[in-house]
Amino acid sequence: MRTSRILVVGAGVGGISVARGLLRDGHEVTVFEQGPDVRAAGGAVTIWPNGATVLRQLGVAMDGAGQRLSTVRVVTSAGRPLATLDLTAMADRLGAPVRMVPRRVLLERLLDGFPRDRIRCGARLVLVHSNHQGVRVGFDDGSCADGDVLIGADGLHSRVRDVVGARHANPTGWCSWQGLATLPDVADTDVALIAIGEHGNLGLWPAGGGEVQWWFDLPWSFDFSRPEHPIEVIRSQFAGWSDSADRVLAALTEDDLASSPYPHFRHPIPPLGRGALTLLGDAAHTMPPTLAQGTNQALLDTMVLRQALSNVGRAALPGALRTYERSRRRRVATVSRVASLPVSHGESVLRPAALIPDRFHTWALTMFLRWSSHRRMATAISAAISRR
Repeated sequence: MRTSRILVVGAGVGGISVARGLLRDGHEVTVFEQGPDVRAAGGAVTIWPNGATVLRQLGVAMDGAGQRLSTVRVVTSAGRPLATLDLTAMADRLGAPVRMVPRRVLLERLLDGFPRDRIRCGARLVLVHSNHQGVRVGFDDGSCADGDVLIGADGLHSRVRDVVGARHANPTGWCSWQGLATLPDVADTDVALIAIGEHGNLGLWPAGGGEVQWWFDLPWSFDFSRPEHPIEVIRSQFAGWSDSADRVLAALTEDDLASSPYPHFRHPIPPLGRGALTLLGDAAHTMPPTLAQGTNQALLDTMVLRQALSNVGRAALPGALRTYERSRRRRVATVSRVASLPVSHGESVLRPAALIPDRFHTWALTMFLRWSSHRRMATAISAAISRR
């Protein structure tokens, strides 16, 4: 392997994933995080088979993490079935299970064995200078760092994205009130629920250890005014949709909603970059959480970028970054487009879905994940790892 000096901005799941992978490949990697420490914000994330495959490649053990799911039930606000997805059949077809994992647990697994001296916290990026010799970054404390490649993994409001000149994200008109709640007596610990109404939807996905990821989606706009008592608004909108939802609503307090809502945004996929800079994860392609693919797409970015940078000399690094960006562009744009479709927020629009056999719903999602996940590359990489 040829060694490059890689600078990663952002110590979230995407940033630590790509840093872990590139360190394993023999590169010199430093991660810069503007926060005072490395911590996972938000509740839980869904790890689909495409993301699980990349985690295996990174040497991240997920056994016992979160909750392995067998089924997703999609119903109307009145409880009328729309579709049932067989996640066990999907796992058999794609070679990995579907898990709901608290974000903090996923980050802990990624950091297990990661050299902490490779992470510098309290480093807010203020300057990026790129030329044919590489890249120099400057921080608000006056310090600088030099590298051969800069990876922006700094999320929705990415500073590196601004430097690249990519357009800002656009709101979709929806937001999520969400979090983790402890419900020790959940009846079906491996069954996820989505309920869709005419003007909103909710989700209850078991995340292991009695925890449940809950969300309530409602319309949102830039002139949104946060209600004085949001719990009353949520209860008035969603009470009676399901027994489990009513239990969550009864247990929630205003404190549980303090960090919500989270507006849904979608990034226009950026054009090909220039020089030694590139983007990864939400910095490249923030998308609505409808398909729960944000984390998985960041992991796929990691896989493709590692492959593009393998055995590449310094002069060829910009070309390798463009290869990565071209490889991801069409697939991630399609995932983002599907995740942004408004049908997920319209009960009347989705009623015909109840006429489609459940096995077709499962097959369609399986094929979509297979197509969007660079299956040939993933299979080749996993086979090479198994021969070592």
